[in-house]
Amino acid sequence: MKDMVEIEVVLDEQYADPHVTIKTRTNTRQVENIIRAIENVSNSDYPQIAAIRDDKQVFVSQRDIVRVHTEGRKVILETEDETYTVRKTLAVLEDFLDSERFLRISQSEIINLYKVKCFDFNMAGTIGVEFDCGIKSWVSRSRVKQIKAMLSQGRMSEVIR
Repeated sequence: MKDMVEIEVVLDEQYADPHVTIKTRTNTRQVENIIRAIENVSNSDYPQIAAIRDDKQVFVSQRDIVRVHTEGRKVILETEDETYTVRKTLAVLEDFLDSERFLRISQSEIINLYKVKCFDFNMAGTIGVEFDCGIKSWVSRSRVKQIKAMLSQGRMSEVIR
């Protein structure tokens, strides 16, 4: 692998915000470092989330979060690979999280829309949520109308596949 990264900038009126694509044979440490560097510069308004795993404090990028939910009195943060405990309330986390990326689907759960594989509308009027990593969840009945309205307005159309 080369030490230098080939960078190409294409100006295209179709994009209001920058769009970055990384093309590589495998996901390496160099690729992860590039992603983190871009995140640090572009998402400085959305800090990493402090979480606890195995009695150690770690910082989790918002990009990696699949969902945050409560289990009993604990707030649990899930990524595709790990589960963490967070010492903040769901309401406080909701203020920290990027509102374009995260959506509250119930009193006890916030999801990352960029990790959603599909929304499943069933005959009973509920909405199931399936994530790319296989985790499944449900939208609370009190939020079904709100989610359907957002979907019909196209707010989440780029997330739905």
